Amino acid sequence: MKRFKIGLLPRIIIAIVLGVLCGMFFPEWAVRCFVTFNSVFSHFLSFLIPLIIVGLVTSAIADIGKGAGKLLLLTALIAYGDTVFSGFTSYLVSTGIFPSLIDRSQAAQAIATAEELQPFFTIEIPPLLDVMSALISAFVMGLGISFFESPNLKKCFDEFREIVAKTIEVALIPLLPLYIFSIFLNMSYTGQAWRIINVFIAIIGVIFVMHVLLLVLQYCIAGGISKRNPFKALYTMLPAYFTALGTSSSAATIPVTLKQVRANGVSEGISGFVVPLCATIHLSGSAMKITACAVALLLMQGGTIDFGQFAGFILMLGVMMVAAPGVPGGAIMAALGVLQSILGFNAEQQALMIALYITMDSFGTACNVTGDGAIALVVDRIYNGKQPTTGPDDVQATA
Repeated sequence: MKRFKIGLLPRIIIAIVLGVLCGMFFPEWAVRCFVTFNSVFSHFLSFLIPLIIVGLVTSAIADIGKGAGKLLLLTALIAYGDTVFSGFTSYLVSTGIFPSLIDRSQAAQAIATAEELQPFFTIEIPPLLDVMSALISAFVMGLGISFFESPNLKKCFDEFREIVAKTIEVALIPLLPLYIFSIFLNMSYTGQAWRIINVFIAIIGVIFVMHVLLLVLQYCIAGGISKRNPFKALYTMLPAYFTALGTSSSAATIPVTLKQVRANGVSEGISGFVVPLCATIHLSGSAMKITACAVALLLMQGGTIDFGQFAGFILMLGVMMVAAPGVPGGAIMAALGVLQSILGFNAEQQALMIALYITMDSFGTACNVTGDGAIALVVDRIYNGKQPTTGPDDVQATA
């Protein structure tokens, strides 16, 4: 018989619900057991974050210098620019709307309450590098590999990337529901869970509307450049949107995305090149979600919302999105480093970011995939349907 498998999103939702309910009647010693697990897991996560950065970012930057040359560079720059644009748009909208939805007067009291329960013990796992050292190392190594065309070193970092991606897939992702359960158990026990859940619901609604408006804007720009009807082009991409909504995977949606992009008049060569590449490097919807969630959590917990700080965060987030691994929740796992190093997020805030992000994972993926079609229209217009020198299979291997 076929085994019934529950997806990551249902497991996260179940973990949140059970955490809130169990926090109402669990004794203190039981809650402290889970607080202890959280302490150990958060140290393990802190240890892995620099390795995730080095493993993912180094190979991603090295890949940009290969493949189909100018076409690859053009597509990557457009994807990065769109991701950064969506991040800044999300910041401006979030700082304008969220303060009216979030009561900051209870922030200091909520934080103090959450810190009352302490773990029975903790295990220190010092990282091999701090986050900024890992980022700079990844940039230097990635650019060096690309410039000197070092195949052996490139292969080494590609294999390290596979190790990191596998660690995320088999060690971090399976434990996330338990981690989220423990966080909400503690918050429910200390009386702050319902306030956070109410804010979550409001945030999810706002982000969904932002996703829709982002897609409309992307296709208006792409339609203006490609001389096509933007609303007709967006309508043509709806099968890809709903496929991504169901699969929560850009890679799994590639066949549908390719079909709909070609139905929009994009040449076979350009669509076969751009769509597989953008499925890996274009995550504007994910960047929008992460930025909005970061603003909301800082407001909830009494943090400072500084534009200069967020500008640096968004620019670095665009790089991390290019390096995000193709596993469920991969984008938020790749973003944890800059959340910690630039915005100063602690372990609890990172856990809330993971929960909030994965709750909306399918909507972000659908936004990413549909936006790929807009990029394909722009690239096709610039190249006037010229065939790239590297085929789509090579691009997928490079990405």
